[in-house]
Amino acid sequence: MKYIVGTAAVIAILAAVLLVWKGNLFMGDSKEPDNIVDMVRNDKDIILLDVRTPEEYRERRIPGSILLPNYETRDRAADMIPDKEAKIVVYCRSGRRSAEAAKVLKELGYKNVYDLGGINSWPYETISGE
Repeated sequence: MKYIVGTAAVIAILAAVLLVWKGNLFMGDSKEPDNIVDMVRNDKDIILLDVRTPEEYRERRIPGSILLPNYETRDRAADMIPDKEAKIVVYCRSGRRSAEAAKVLKELGYKNVYDLGGINSWPYETISGE
């Protein structure tokens, strides 16, 4: 009996971790890259927000993105993105900072925030330079 209860607990914990990790349940909406590409193609008003450092941004970024480092999101978002209804797609290197930034943007009242996650998993074109 103890074995069954222990196994059920482990399965429940693993399922919860998987849901949080895969779905970013607590950090903002998450979309797969293909869906975001479709969104960008069909809606030219989408703001693609890179929340990495300026150095990372210069090294490699998704075309059309603008830089707002994660550590400046709370202080500069309102100036850079005054429309709280704007569709914002956030990304970073691996997904941690984009999840944090998506959460902050939602706390600031932005209604349409999508967390792409990390550029490391972006299979499409990227650019570099200023």
